Amino acid sequence: MSWKTRELTVGQLAARSGVAVSALHFYERQGLLRSRRTAGNQRRYTRDTLRRVAFIRVSQRVGIPLSAIREALARLPEERTPTREDWARLSAMWRSELDDRILQLQRLRDDLTGCIGCGCLSLSDCVLSNPHDVLGEEGPGARRLLVDCVRSCAEDPVADSSSARDSAGDG
Repeated sequence: MSWKTRELTVGQLAARSGVAVSALHFYERQGLLRSRRTAGNQRRYTRDTLRRVAFIRVSQRVGIPLSAIREALARLPEERTPTREDWARLSAMWRSELDDRILQLQRLRDDLTGCIGCGCLSLSDCVLSNPHDVLGEEGPGARRLLVDCVRSCAEDPVADSSSARDSAGDG
């Protein structure tokens, strides 16, 4: 393939970008990429599509959803390679969302660290199985399972006693 080639086939785009042909087709169906069709109905991509594919992959790697990537790409001019300035502008939009996710993951990590000591996720003060100790007022143990059991036992006590035994590992 000559560097002067203005358009790429889907195979050439896949080879140059390191992305599977099926992924390129998926990106196109999702409105992330555009191609034109030849008289023989074959896809042709402009060379700037290489940079767009790289943009999509990097955005996905940092956890940006495809819908947000599509919105970002819609803000870029067509038929031109996205520039560093384009990337800086778009990534600034995502910065606060990523910061929020980082804080959420840090809280989850810290809660998990505290929870590992209990070993079972069933203590009344476990922040993962009982966030904010909402059910702690009702006493220790698996409160949700007891509520479900009381409801189903009232409807069919015979069927529920066997399912409760099975779920406890006695069955």
